[in-house]
Amino acid sequence: MGGSPLRVLIVGAGVAGLAVARALRMAGIRPDVTEKRPPADLVDTGLYLPGNAARALRRLDLDGPVRPLGQLIHRQRFLDVTGDQLCEVDLGSLWNGVGECRALPRLELHRVLLTGAGGAVRHGAEVTGVDVLPDRVGVTFGDGTTDEYDLLIGADGPRSSVRTLAALGGPARPAGQVVYRAVLRGGPRVTEWTALLGQRSGFLVVPIGAGRLHVYADEAGTELPADPRARLRELFAGYGGPVPQVLDALTDVEIHAERTDEVELGRWSRGRVLLVGDAAHATAPTLAQGAAMALEDAVVLADSLAGSDTVEAALTAYEGRRRPRTRWVRDRTRDRNRTRDVPPALRDPLLRGRGGRIFGEHYRLLVDPL
Repeated sequence: MGGSPLRVLIVGAGVAGLAVARALRMAGIRPDVTEKRPPADLVDTGLYLPGNAARALRRLDLDGPVRPLGQLIHRQRFLDVTGDQLCEVDLGSLWNGVGECRALPRLELHRVLLTGAGGAVRHGAEVTGVDVLPDRVGVTFGDGTTDEYDLLIGADGPRSSVRTLAALGGPARPAGQVVYRAVLRGGPRVTEWTALLGQRSGFLVVPIGAGRLHVYADEAGTELPADPRARLRELFAGYGGPVPQVLDALTDVEIHAERTDEVELGRWSRGRVLLVGDAAHATAPTLAQGAAMALEDAVVLADSLAGSDTVEAALTAYEGRRRPRTRWVRDRTRDRNRTRDVPPALRDPLLRGRGGRIFGEHYRLLVDPL
């Protein structure tokens, strides 16, 4: 795109916002980045990055800084509630030629992305008004100041304020799950991604390096418990495998509970306002594709801006490339979530025979190039 450098504002300094900032800087654009929350509000949970996330990090030239972090994951093991194996997915074969799978603390990835984005984030700057003009965007901030940009990018999550202010869609819909996350130190020895599947609930443990475990559990529903720790003990009391030891070790560990959201929109842009990441296409975290989709968004957006004559043409090209993949993730997420509604007496024999192929198939489209 010729002419003078674009003035770009990115709202949101999570994975999506910082990844887009990094991609734009590599393309010669220096965006402003704002985040309404203070840095201290960042929650340290674990994060699993499938092979397509690794490929996107290579495109962002951030694979080097990420490589020493966390732990490589070579297979996914699916167990029944007693701890007996149902099936496994060989991740080396699944993502062959694409990238390695890695699990690490979210804060460690955030630090890499922040450095890659240039490090400058204006915290406490909330966007309270968006005026979509013919060839620019007027922005009002919470302190009453205003500015104009050539492009406004909403990377502010499933409850995006940019989405509302730009009239790009209503509130996110509950995905029908409550999820629990914690980082555990000194728990049982778990060397691979290990999930126990119950009915309408599941428990996942993933090593994230340095003796730490990412603990993730979910259940069907929308009501947050008053005491997440007590709810975990109640819900998973009958589970086997590593679960009893994990529950015992969670005594003094902070547990984060939240409802999951889903965002499905008719369009992702209006004028020169664009939504990326969870602000545009959030799903339940069942396939662990939230960060991967955000990283891919960043790569494709920068490509689209570089290869188009106008901002509007770039946003159209970007959405055309990204929608098939994000739709696939949404549909496969719903497919996998539905397996939890099937009684284990019917589901588990099927998974013992074909589970590896079924679960691996959920990522088939994502192996293809961006």
